[in-house]
Amino acid sequence: MTEPDPTAPDVAGPTDDDAAAEPRYEAVPDDALPEEQLAAIEAILMVVDEPVPAAQLASVLGLPTGQVAELLAELAADYAGERAGRPRGFVLRELAGGWRIYSSPVLADVVGRFVVDGQTARLTQASLETLAVIAYRQPVSRGRIAAIRGVNVDGVVRTLHARGLIEEAGHDDDGGAVLYRTSDYFLERMGLGSLADLPALAPYLPDLDGLDDLAEELR
Repeated sequence: MTEPDPTAPDVAGPTDDDAAAEPRYEAVPDDALPEEQLAAIEAILMVVDEPVPAAQLASVLGLPTGQVAELLAELAADYAGERAGRPRGFVLRELAGGWRIYSSPVLADVVGRFVVDGQTARLTQASLETLAVIAYRQPVSRGRIAAIRGVNVDGVVRTLHARGLIEEAGHDDDGGAVLYRTSDYFLERMGLGSLADLPALAPYLPDLDGLDDLAEELR
């Protein structure tokens, strides 16, 4: 049996060129400098189109969730000018269960002037009223919304659903009607962390006598 020539090239094994041609993603190492970890988080935040949870960032970066949460808080403080730097024109906020970069609220007037009138479709009064009913009574059917508002809401509900502000939440046990609730996008647009942050309705409600009259009218 002929012995293999030790000087012959190993044609079956990978070459350096092959390795270079196959880039691999590597998680940020635990011993990376904090600046590198912060930069990695910033890079992801620059491309997300919705709030991203700290746990998802931790999974992608290969870092503990607690460490990522601390890094996010550090970035937020840095952007706010709390780390000896100037306040930025943007802020990092935790909304709807995730983190995302937004323009600074103190510059809302400047940003508003930049946006050309008509480019951003605004909700009508009917849409706002319907959205408020859903937010405070969810999950709720179209029939119940119509009874509260006193008008047909089919078109408005379709519009809110198409714009992603509400979503289906199953069916009513009694009549099988589709139930609706607000979406995470609603929380994001309203600047709320959760539904618990909705303002209390009590200051805007009529007195008890007025509520009794309203209940009688709805019967």
